Amino acid sequence: MSNLSKLEFTALDISGNNYLPWILDAKIHLTANNLGETIVDGNQTSPQDKAKAMIFLRHHLHEDLKREYLTVEDPLELWTNIKERFDHQKLVLLPKARYEWLHLRLQDFKTVSEYNSALFRITSELKLCGEKITDEDMLEKTFSTFHASNMLM
Repeated sequence: MSNLSKLEFTALDISGNNYLPWILDAKIHLTANNLGETIVDGNQTSPQDKAKAMIFLRHHLHEDLKREYLTVEDPLELWTNIKERFDHQKLVLLPKARYEWLHLRLQDFKTVSEYNSALFRITSELKLCGEKITDEDMLEKTFSTFHASNMLM
């Protein structure tokens, strides 16, 4: 919090395209700075902590969003407004992530590393959208996509 001119992570875009990673990053940084309670209903945080949280949140908003929420002074209110505006991104990304998960096959990649990268990107998107993906699911997905000639009995 001491160097406010530097962004700790990418600012929330006016389109909301980076909303899901932004909200995760914002929660983590607020919590790391002992300000996580400022965005929880019924919080009893001090005015100083609320001001610090507002500075932090506003610093990580697109300039147009800053102007739009200029009169909002409470971090919980700002958090709620942003969530109401952009939380639908989950509904937009979820079908795409499910489609990619369904069609993910090891044999479509040149290397295992490329496959793993795609696997973890897709599972991260699914988890951000609220889907439960376990290690067992990822292993089953990988094993089920082996070509028949690579299977040993």
